[in-house]
Amino acid sequence: MSTTAINARDFSTSLARGLRVITAFDRDNDEMTLSEVARRADMTRAAARRYLLTLCELGYVTGDGKYFRLTPRVLELGFAFLTSMHIWERAQPFMERLTEQVNESCSISVLEGSDIVYVARVPTKRIMSVALGIGTRLPAFCTSMGRVLLSDLRPSELEQFFSEASFKPLTPHTITDPALLRERISEARRDGYAMVDQELEIGLRSIAVPIRNQAGRVLAAMNVSGHASRISAEEMQQRYLSPLLYAAEGIRMALA
Repeated sequence: MSTTAINARDFSTSLARGLRVITAFDRDNDEMTLSEVARRADMTRAAARRYLLTLCELGYVTGDGKYFRLTPRVLELGFAFLTSMHIWERAQPFMERLTEQVNESCSISVLEGSDIVYVARVPTKRIMSVALGIGTRLPAFCTSMGRVLLSDLRPSELEQFFSEASFKPLTPHTITDPALLRERISEARRDGYAMVDQELEIGLRSIAVPIRNQAGRVLAAMNVSGHASRISAEEMQQRYLSPLLYAAEGIRMALA
């Protein structure tokens, strides 16, 4: 969700289309034909071909004549962001101590459109079927960190989120009703944390808190995840919330 408005003459259509081609690739579409890229990027085959060949020349895409795929060089785009945000380096010691204290994985994410994007993570045991790492994207609406991040949006930004997001159920527990989602986001704003119980994946519970700047605005969200067989939702709130808040405050002070 953009926070900066520009006029039409300042907008680079070619750059926007090139980025659309890059973001057309994802976990389920990591290798595509020209026609598939054109369809997912919502452009003609001729246009998609030009952008793919340009990206191939620059080293961001490779192809065998039929199928195209991203190359590791695209990681440079995300790395530029990560290295420019010293918060993640400063947050790491607090995350490591928190993980040792609760013996569960700890992650930090930021909001990007309708998704959260992982920017830091300290794992313990693997508890999810999907591999989590820096750059992983997950739907914001059904994640604890997502609801924390959504709770800090301005009313107009939140309305934009609801108009653009797709609320696809991932488990039988996933909340997809917009009215109920708004209620959960409001609760996260009021309580200062959010908990999600098996909405993203069966057996996974997580609790998240905001990481704020000195002005009180939310920079990112941090969570602790645990398996439902090891800890109940009530125990998670009782045992993990205070250490999470303490770590988040430590990061805020470190940033100061």
